[in-house]
Amino acid sequence: MALVGYARTSTVGQENGLETQKYLLEEAGCKRIFFEKVTGTSTIKRNELKEAIQFLDKGDTLIVTKIDRLARSIIDLHNIVKELNVKGVHVRFLKENIEFQAGENINSLQTLLFNILGSFAQFERDLIIERTGEGRERAKKQGKHMGRPAQDKKAIEKALKLYFERDVNGLSVNDIVKMTSVPRSTIYAELKKI
Repeated sequence: MALVGYARTSTVGQENGLETQKYLLEEAGCKRIFFEKVTGTSTIKRNELKEAIQFLDKGDTLIVTKIDRLARSIIDLHNIVKELNVKGVHVRFLKENIEFQAGENINSLQTLLFNILGSFAQFERDLIIERTGEGRERAKKQGKHMGRPAQDKKAIEKALKLYFERDVNGLSVNDIVKMTSVPRSTIYAELKKI
């Protein structure tokens, strides 16, 4: 009867949120915590979640800090909780103070609250997507470039020339990056094209 935690953030820049989740899960008694930095809109690329589900045994409890950390889609949320309950695993959400016991009938108030909170998580995600799209459209209308700025072709050519002559001139890739301001990833991407 293990207490197992699951923590997730959407982006690499949210390490602080991940640390907070880990702390709360440890405080709740979790000895094993699965964590990842990946979007919650789909379960396809969430390898740590898949590992957590495989790791859990009958009688164990999966603890998550908030409903939206487990899933941003109401369908995924229901599927994950149902899959775990069928396996005999309990699911507890700390912030919402809801626990779904395997094998127990869930009362109607709990189901309503779960559905409302899950819907809010999906609604919030949909709003983010909508606002991002609106921002992109506004920027396009204003003639602003979206994405990374294009690299100067002459700088790339110089970086590649220095790369091929690095045995003669004794330069490392880091030296070339500093001299030309062409990112390492661009140099390697251009080399693959050759």
